[in-house]
Amino acid sequence: MEKLYIYNTLHRTKEEFIPMEAGKAGMYCCGPTVYNFAHIGNLRAYFFEDILKRVLLFNGYKVKHVMNITDVGHLVSDEDEGEDKMEKGANREGKTVWEIAEFYTGAFKEDISLLNILPPTIYCKATDNIKEQIELIKCLFDKGYTYTTNDGIYFDTEKFPEYGKLALLDIEGLEEGKRIAFSDEKKNKTDFALWKFSPKDQKRQMEWESPWGTGFPGWHIECSAMSIKFLGRHFDIHCGGVDHIPIHHTNEIAQAEACTGEKFVNYWLHGEFLIEEKGKMSKSAGEFLRLKTLIDKGYSPLDYRYFLLMTHYRKKIKFSFENLDAARNGFQNLKNKIKEIKSGELKEVKDLSEKANEYIKRFTESINDDLNISEGLALLWEAMKDGELIDSEKVYLANEFDKILGLDLNKVEADTVSDIPAEIIQLAEKRKEAKAAKDFKLADELRQQIKDKGFELLDKKGGEFDIKPL
Repeated sequence: MEKLYIYNTLHRTKEEFIPMEAGKAGMYCCGPTVYNFAHIGNLRAYFFEDILKRVLLFNGYKVKHVMNITDVGHLVSDEDEGEDKMEKGANREGKTVWEIAEFYTGAFKEDISLLNILPPTIYCKATDNIKEQIELIKCLFDKGYTYTTNDGIYFDTEKFPEYGKLALLDIEGLEEGKRIAFSDEKKNKTDFALWKFSPKDQKRQMEWESPWGTGFPGWHIECSAMSIKFLGRHFDIHCGGVDHIPIHHTNEIAQAEACTGEKFVNYWLHGEFLIEEKGKMSKSAGEFLRLKTLIDKGYSPLDYRYFLLMTHYRKKIKFSFENLDAARNGFQNLKNKIKEIKSGELKEVKDLSEKANEYIKRFTESINDDLNISEGLALLWEAMKDGELIDSEKVYLANEFDKILGLDLNKVEADTVSDIPAEIIQLAEKRKEAKAAKDFKLADELRQQIKDKGFELLDKKGGEFDIKPL
């Protein structure tokens, strides 16, 4: 087995991945808060985690992948203040918070399916694990790490000497109000809520009984409680976006390690932001791009996946439709190249040539170097153009590399008509993706565009198609 190196945020360096149990990897990923649709920036984080999981599988590990669904009402900010996101969503749409959670959980799962993101081994909903969260808070309470205010139970960060080690926080240098809405009842700038009491003058849609009174959990506690439940007190990998480093993941470590007295996670991995001209994409502004927005504009979900493959997960990626167009063209060119290769005489590959094995070695070295997927994609292109490889080997390599790339390259078929313009093939591919996304209005519009340009689209089984001139 080749050595796998990943960048561990905890130590700010690339480290060899050594699992706690040989041949197995436990991985927890922070999932969505299901009060609205995921935007394409959110989806980049799940894409990066998908690449990590695929690389682990490629290296022969059996992966237990756990992802939380935050369906419990929390407060908007990391500072335990503001409006409840779930209540906000319910008020916006005239539904209950439970209906909101169910709808947007379904929408999230559909998005990741369209992007060929492998689903986790376990989805765990916060509302299904309130008991575990209360038990963890009780552990911290009994060990003296908490204190009570008028509005809830708080973690006393001063009692946990290693607080801030993940984020390298200069706690003394934090300005009041930068980290929390500072009040006389909070002892330290970095203290955070474990349990919030329900307001006395109103009943919340989501609230539970606890040893400290009726209320709801703070949003950090669920990930510590559920990761411990499904992966154990000490496990291999924890993932999320870079925005989780200074507060959410820092608080997770404090909660877990204060209770258990042992190390929580060995490797912390974080993906960078997708940014627009105006900065980081955010739902708080009220306007954001969904995957469906891209589909409605004629792009396929895999065009977006190809776009994400072009940049390392620890680098910011700038989104624009111009950049997405370039990715779409690159992806279409790759599919056309594979179609061209498959149009030749293909033989069963029994023994790979030395050159083909060298490509597999180089590809493995790239992805095992902290998931260097953009270099892996470049190697695929190099292999497809290599005159020393036979066509059967090229097809084999494309399918092998696609175990990581996730572009459905095995579904690309040889062209049956050689004189079909690339523009028409591109429209037909868009229609195929629209049908897969159940956007039948767009699919009909694309079929008509093809007809207007003088070609007929013939549907085949399995979503494939033929094209012939009218």
